[in-house]
Amino acid sequence: MINIKSGVEIQYMRSAGKVVAEALALIEEVIKPGITTAEIDKLAEEFIIKQGAKPSFKGYCGFPASICTSVNDEVVHGIPTNRILLEGDIISIDCGAILNGYHGDAARTFPVGKVSSEATMLIEITKNSFFKGVEKALIGNRLSDISAAIQCYAEEHGYSVVRDFVGHGIGKSMHEDPEVPNYGTPGRGPKLVHGMVLAIEPMINIGKHYVKVKSNRWTVVTRDGSLSAHYENTVAILKSGPEILTLN
Repeated sequence: MINIKSGVEIQYMRSAGKVVAEALALIEEVIKPGITTAEIDKLAEEFIIKQGAKPSFKGYCGFPASICTSVNDEVVHGIPTNRILLEGDIISIDCGAILNGYHGDAARTFPVGKVSSEATMLIEITKNSFFKGVEKALIGNRLSDISAAIQCYAEEHGYSVVRDFVGHGIGKSMHEDPEVPNYGTPGRGPKLVHGMVLAIEPMINIGKHYVKVKSNRWTVVTRDGSLSAHYENTVAILKSGPEILTLN
């Protein structure tokens, strides 16, 4: 069942989204060669708690950290450790916060120092594919119009779209109906209506779309070892148009 949010609920989600956006902006400032993913996680957790919120991810289905830190060929759900970031790495940070009983959820992929032109382009295309999807997040459209726009843009630029993991509805629960794939045929799925809130999150690979889960049962990596990027925001479907709740 898709939960339609009231104006008050969306205002709560704006507040949660603001915490997430500010946490990601803070993280971006500290990402550099030599920092560990555990240090980034600690910084994010402390910031979120200082805002009166709680990290959405910590303890979720047993996840051990407050953010996901996915490096290079890691697609999503990377667990922060003492791994040191190196010049030329790319890292996807997925961050969630719960405030007043409502969640915000967003992800960004950042370069670590100077990265290759190939990595820079992957990050840019992944971000752009999200905004191509949001252009279709209009009342009266179908859910798969978002999905198809993301897929079309990414594949036109020679990249592949991860199929095994998708976006989702969000609200009082971090994961709600409907699922939001990043691929598909337009004109299918539920009709978009005022008050829907979706976490739209393209996961884009330089190589093929196939992925696998590592032995830690969390971290998803590309099967061919190619670089992957992730870009996500929480988006409210409104009469005035889509509103991104997790942008500064």
